[in-house]
Amino acid sequence: MTTLDWLFTLFDSFGYLGVFTASFIGSIIVFVPVPYFPVLVAAALSEKLDPNLISLVSAVGVLLAKMIIFYASYYGRSVLSDKTKQRMFPLQKVLRRYGGFGAFIVALTPIPDDVVYIPLGLARYSPWKFAIATFSGKFILNEIIVWSSVILGRPFLESFISTDIDPLFLTLGIIASVVLLAVIVYLSIRVDWARIIGKWFPWAVDSSDNDDIPNQSKPT
Repeated sequence: MTTLDWLFTLFDSFGYLGVFTASFIGSIIVFVPVPYFPVLVAAALSEKLDPNLISLVSAVGVLLAKMIIFYASYYGRSVLSDKTKQRMFPLQKVLRRYGGFGAFIVALTPIPDDVVYIPLGLARYSPWKFAIATFSGKFILNEIIVWSSVILGRPFLESFISTDIDPLFLTLGIIASVVLLAVIVYLSIRVDWARIIGKWFPWAVDSSDNDDIPNQSKPT
């Protein structure tokens, strides 16, 4: 039995719940680059599932996983010192203005998106705006994958979806993900953003409107 046949059996048994579960698990594991795209490909080729509903259910599963990651970063900010929060004010103000666009772009592409989502959580970006941007990007990406699968058909996609993952490649991917996310988090909380951002976004270092940033402490 090929990988594609096995996935067909899975969807015959679990249907949209299988799509949701696979999408959620593939998105919740931050440090392990497990793509859920093969699941969408196989589901799209199943005659029992509607392509648009596949995209919708998968996007909901991904969104739920990403919201958990986002909120972990969002509330993790509370353990930071007031001095660190003060350093992050300029970054927070820039992300508040452009974060939705960034979240949408990374959701629309297959690149690792947690490197953007975690800083957005640390910067206390609006959860509702984050959810809308992420869901929109993932749904559009899913539609592209699903309908491409429907159009290209099974013969072309059999070799793509049955390709085994090299354990060495997976290990290197995990290590790279851990290092990259560690660097992103470190830079988010340690860099003097006022000096860097002030060159391109002078308005972000203006302290006169600090009061309109929620959940921040006044500098002493």
